[in-house]
Amino acid sequence: MDDTQGRNKNGPRLSRRDFLKGSGAAAAASALAQAPLTAADAVPAPEPQVVGMGPGPVKLELNVNDAPLTASVEPRVTLLDTLRNYLDVTGCKRVCDRGTCGACTVMVDGKPIYSCTMLALDAQGKKIKTAEGLLQGGNLDPVPAAFAHHDAQQCGFCTPGFVVAMRAVLDRNPQATAAEIEAGLSGNICRCGTYEQMRQAVVSLCRNAGGKREGKEG
Repeated sequence: MDDTQGRNKNGPRLSRRDFLKGSGAAAAASALAQAPLTAADAVPAPEPQVVGMGPGPVKLELNVNDAPLTASVEPRVTLLDTLRNYLDVTGCKRVCDRGTCGACTVMVDGKPIYSCTMLALDAQGKKIKTAEGLLQGGNLDPVPAAFAHHDAQQCGFCTPGFVVAMRAVLDRNPQATAAEIEAGLSGNICRCGTYEQMRQAVVSLCRNAGGKREGKEG
């Protein structure tokens, strides 16, 4: 190509594309320079105020089995440890402490959770139910009553978690089938292997729609 192409006698020739690019950049710079500052531009937004907690104990109040209980715990303390070590609610058991066995199951606002995986501070303002709360008018709830009737426990460490999880299933659906109840217990483990007796308890609860006490079976 002739090296004189694109040039004139006074030097490099400005192409139309270069001219348009340069004009656009100049117009944008001019507009920005003339734009008025908004209040957000003039004054930086204040950072949100976060109240720090810890590392020392923090006073909290928990609703446990419809009773207000207070304790002072460090923010890192789990709901399980708070219930057992600070409030003397020992139905939920520490077994794996890794959220895998279900022995520490409690209900929080009607939902079964592993209490070893929830901080006590996060449980404030929620309704907590443990195995100790499974009573109906002073009588044993049908779920633990069915476990006792069918001898569905050995060492007992897993039992509170099982009955709480099963109660949660039946609270959601009193007409739950045996398969639905067993699915609701899939997060609970019995190391003693009393699953057959548990199945008998489940069948009896299904037969009685989860609400009739074992002692009143026909």
